[in-house]
Amino acid sequence: MAPWEVLDLVCHHLDPKSLAVASCVCKSWLISMSSDHLWKPICTSNFPSLSTLKITNPTVPYRRLYVIGCSAAKCRRQTPPKPRLLLDNLIFTINIFHHDNSSSNSLCTLAKPGNELTLDPNGIFKFDIDVDNHDAFEALEDEEAVRVTWNVVLEGWRGVFGMMENCKGKGGVEGWFSEELPSPRCCCGLSAVACSGIVADLKLGFCDGRRKVKKVSVGILSVVNWRYVSVDDALRYLQHFLLPCAV
Repeated sequence: MAPWEVLDLVCHHLDPKSLAVASCVCKSWLISMSSDHLWKPICTSNFPSLSTLKITNPTVPYRRLYVIGCSAAKCRRQTPPKPRLLLDNLIFTINIFHHDNSSSNSLCTLAKPGNELTLDPNGIFKFDIDVDNHDAFEALEDEEAVRVTWNVVLEGWRGVFGMMENCKGKGGVEGWFSEELPSPRCCCGLSAVACSGIVADLKLGFCDGRRKVKKVSVGILSVVNWRYVSVDDALRYLQHFLLPCAV
């Protein structure tokens, strides 16, 4: 049996990593270890969708398709870095007001530091803020005319990000306000109209026959599965606007 035939038989029993290492021995081994008949079954079994790319460009070797498939899979498995922004660095300010064509009257104004918020046991970005002195605030006369503004302020008033601005309640759902959030285009170069896939969510808890606000619940929802995002994911999003230099 010729040496190249022995080498060909051995190649079929090597895993992708061993094939890559063996291809570095010499030029002839590189040619043998890079052949499509070796890499096609490997690529097809690991990345079936990438294997079909040979139809669009037959010159792309299967070894190359396998390499870019591994690289993409590694990127998807990577754990994102911890956010540089901390919940303790933030202050939530909320203004609930009655709006009509001629004037706006404040019904309730809140300012809650992040270090006073109670974390959800599931680690999601959703917080309940009690309105301790709700008896001192105006009662709701027309719920349809209620508007909400919610800002997240960086401690020391070094920055502010608007979660909601004069937001109107969702029709048919009492006390629920929702507004789509912008993409962090500072990092991805998207236009101002690009969607982020997340929304700011705010709900009012009532008392006194639904005429006064006793509690305000705020959070960030993903429109993909309509679940609240994690605290870390929310902080990574907010830091794009409050800490512009963060990556």
